Amino acid sequence: MEETAGATLGRLIVGFQVSQGIHVAATLGVADLLADGPRTSDELAAVTNTHADSLYRLLRALASVGVFDEDEARRFTLTPMGTLLRSNVPGSLRGWAMHVGRPYFQEAWSHLEHSIRTGENAFQHVHGTDIWAYRAERPDESAIFDLAMESLTGAANQALLDAYDFGRFKTVVDVGGGNGALLAALLREYPEMRGVLFDQPHVVANADAVLERAGVTERCEVLGGSFFDEVPAGGDAYTLKSIIHDHEDEPAVAILRVCGRAMATDATLLLIERIVGPPNEDPRVKFSDLNMLVAPAGRERTLQEWDALLTRAGFRLATATPSSSGLAVIEASHDLTSP
Repeated sequence: MEETAGATLGRLIVGFQVSQGIHVAATLGVADLLADGPRTSDELAAVTNTHADSLYRLLRALASVGVFDEDEARRFTLTPMGTLLRSNVPGSLRGWAMHVGRPYFQEAWSHLEHSIRTGENAFQHVHGTDIWAYRAERPDESAIFDLAMESLTGAANQALLDAYDFGRFKTVVDVGGGNGALLAALLREYPEMRGVLFDQPHVVANADAVLERAGVTERCEVLGGSFFDEVPAGGDAYTLKSIIHDHEDEPAVAILRVCGRAMATDATLLLIERIVGPPNEDPRVKFSDLNMLVAPAGRERTLQEWDALLTRAGFRLATATPSSSGLAVIEASHDLTSP
């Protein structure tokens, strides 16, 4: 029977409950424990050091929405969705699930109304500092966030490689590249390519394992610094994946201008970002835009807004190539006609 409007709205209203349940299961590593086959909730509780009846209630609820499958003996198995909560599987979203339920992040979202009423960043309002400084002072939260970014990058990498030809570039500088997941995928795909990974020192400190696992360490230089100050020169392509959307227009233009100063006149800028579409479509991008408002104080943009931003920074938009991941590769070059 078709769901009524009231039932649909009611399900959306309590959507945070499903999200938080998935977060707890991901944090406990339940999916990894089910990788070899069915286990009862009591067995899982013993391994995870949790309260057996409460864990059963959690897993039962998640099974009702298809994350796990429950049989009559309270044994649970993985579904296709649940498999994506495992660690180190293609398309894993475990890191993202672990991040979005963290109390400090949820607390900012609970003040969405403040942002809507004032236009101010909810995270700054709640915590008295921006999200980057907050995590820099808390290595445990920073590590979870890095895992979340690696998780999202891993899920999108193949889609980006399928959609866009990165192979024409000899040296790629990945600006704000985190622990190197995107750059490692590019270097693994293109054996002749060399890379430079650039991000804050405490972030790139965690890159060695990712680069070694991909077997690309010898072709990748790792440098620490701030993209508000300078970025490495010498690349013929500069990638910024999910960086500019973290910022409102003024700091975004500042970052792009720093990149422009480092880039040769024939170098290519590649922004890997989401593009806001027409009305009544693509809730993923439009709720991501709200997340930018609440947490890092940025925004998602339409293609026209990307064009205007690039023009302000001295670039000329060339192409925007969509991928099946929802991310697009926005290609730009120096606007040699600008003053």
